[in-house]
Amino acid sequence: MKKIIVFALVCASFQACKLSNHTDTKPTTDLLASHLDTTVSPTQDFFEYANGGWIKQNPIPASESGWGIGNLVEEEIYNRLRKINEEAINAKAAEGTVSQKIGDFWQSAMDTVALDKAGISLLKNDLEKINAIQNTTDLLNVAAELKTKGVNCLFGDYVSQDDKNSLMMAYKLDQGGLGMPNRDYYFKTDVRTEQIRKAYKQYLQKTFKQLGNDDAAAQKNATVVYTLETKLAKASRKLEDLRDPYKNYNKMNVADLTKLATNINWNDFTKNIGISKLDSVIVGQPEFYSALNHEIKSTNIAVWKNYLQFHLIQSYSGYLDSTSFNNAFTYAQNLSGAKEPRPRWKRVLDAEEGAMGEALGQLFVKEYFNGKAKKRYVDMVEAIRDAYKDRINKLTWMSDSTKQKALAKLSKITKKVGYPDKWKDFSALKIDKGPYALNMQRARIWWHNYNINKLGKPVDRTEWDMTPQTYNAYYNPSNNEIVLPAGIFAVPGYKDEDLDDALVYGYAAASTIGHEITHGFDDQGRQYDPQGNLTNWWSNKDSTQFSNRAKGIINQFNEFNPVDTFHINGNATQGENIADLGGMLLGLDAFKKTEAYKKNEKIGGLTTLQRYFLGYALGWMYEERKERLANQVMTDVHAPAKERVNGPVVNIPEFYKAFGVKPGDKMYRPDSLRVSIW
Repeated sequence: MKKIIVFALVCASFQACKLSNHTDTKPTTDLLASHLDTTVSPTQDFFEYANGGWIKQNPIPASESGWGIGNLVEEEIYNRLRKINEEAINAKAAEGTVSQKIGDFWQSAMDTVALDKAGISLLKNDLEKINAIQNTTDLLNVAAELKTKGVNCLFGDYVSQDDKNSLMMAYKLDQGGLGMPNRDYYFKTDVRTEQIRKAYKQYLQKTFKQLGNDDAAAQKNATVVYTLETKLAKASRKLEDLRDPYKNYNKMNVADLTKLATNINWNDFTKNIGISKLDSVIVGQPEFYSALNHEIKSTNIAVWKNYLQFHLIQSYSGYLDSTSFNNAFTYAQNLSGAKEPRPRWKRVLDAEEGAMGEALGQLFVKEYFNGKAKKRYVDMVEAIRDAYKDRINKLTWMSDSTKQKALAKLSKITKKVGYPDKWKDFSALKIDKGPYALNMQRARIWWHNYNINKLGKPVDRTEWDMTPQTYNAYYNPSNNEIVLPAGIFAVPGYKDEDLDDALVYGYAAASTIGHEITHGFDDQGRQYDPQGNLTNWWSNKDSTQFSNRAKGIINQFNEFNPVDTFHINGNATQGENIADLGGMLLGLDAFKKTEAYKKNEKIGGLTTLQRYFLGYALGWMYEERKERLANQVMTDVHAPAKERVNGPVVNIPEFYKAFGVKPGDKMYRPDSLRVSIW
């Protein structure tokens, strides 16, 4: 996956259809040249040289944790989606139609007066069920029901393809159940993380007071819930340890699962979440379930009831009254650094995206993404595929037998561009003008049932896991596919014809298409075969060669210190870093075959080679607050934007040629340390 954070940067490319409100007059100022900070030499800090001019002129808004080109793309998409919603209200559409659901959802979510009047009473039924819990059986029954409503509790579970048999859907169990982003927030001792823990404990106390506890009871309940979560966190694996697909694949039958966690009646639990028959499960982290099993028996039922109450309200805080939202936002500020909330209408669109985004997407692409645009990117995928084929054939470290298997996998990568050929059917999802939280609850139940019902059925390889309006892209190893939604193809304020090939190949071919294809051959993706099965198709020698080369990029990114004392986790981020480097190399190879590269005509005073690298950097034109940077380093497998530019370019000889980088310059990296994988 390519986007670095949920509410920030899209590695955008350009688009043939326009999303922006611009005139038909061709811009007189060159896009890349206008963003340069010429007070910084590209030989000292390429990111600041490429993007610093724009960043200085565009400070981060108070409501955001960061700001960059992706936010500009996002602004345009938000405005288009808002228009669709407002038109749906006036359409007076028939009951059950997409327009009716969209219009009613919007009205429901924007009715803040009714929501503030209702408060947390909208969750009365669920809170009463929690309060009625008397024993472990009740606890697990209620937790199962809450899971169908999207509440994060106890552990993580979901349905997806079996990693070792991509033709079958499997029920998977992972660690989870924490209120903070991951285990490290419970144990790191730096000042910033200590402050986040303090804010989280205050959030717990506020929530228990909201539930009717006095100060003393609220503090006591907050403490015991935090203590319980800390025990679950201690049994959870670190971010980098979740990257090994073999160690996180432990398939077992239900009888063995019961032996692993004897205090959970798995037959009853799975039936309660809608699974009628279950032969086997895939457990990601067995040691977590051993710890959970212990806590289910040893932790007092009253503590578990408090735990479920808090997680219910935390999960629905964005869809309830202003008190619930503000309590959650005050805590979240410590993670994001945002000074104020985003406008409500944007938050509603985010929720609508999760509830029924593909239904919205049907209206979106009809107006904003045509067949001509789709064909352009389909063709670009093939240009990158050809470039990768040439690279594999020329590798000196890989044996011929493994090369042939790599080429076979490359040839079978499926491309999905723009929007699905088959849309999801939301006819069974009830959306009305009633309470926002209840619309969201029904949507979550719909999605839960949709996913659970995949068990025992053939895998649908036509399905998309992102909506067309999403400004992101991904590679799915189980399907051996790249998915490139329409929303990622945007440059704000510019038509396709206004963008030269050099910029486009850096901005689109490298940072999006080449990046996603390379994911099929990164540290995780390379372990899946052409059919999407987790199996070893490498010779031992070639596998060792790859791992040794990957150590180079791990070590390189370990050196980066983006904020405070936090260094990037080179191991956890290696997949994205390998994909960034691979994407840049593939985009450059494809660009060299174009007439624009051969002519080498300067634009904006910049050579075509310079524009290629600046085009790539444009996709990462972004600044983040320190709070968000710290959160990203701790929780994200993507490095921050600056390092995703300065990191890969120093491994590419053409970069040195383009900008005259020499020994002694900060952007110079000796040949012996330059990473070469694909």
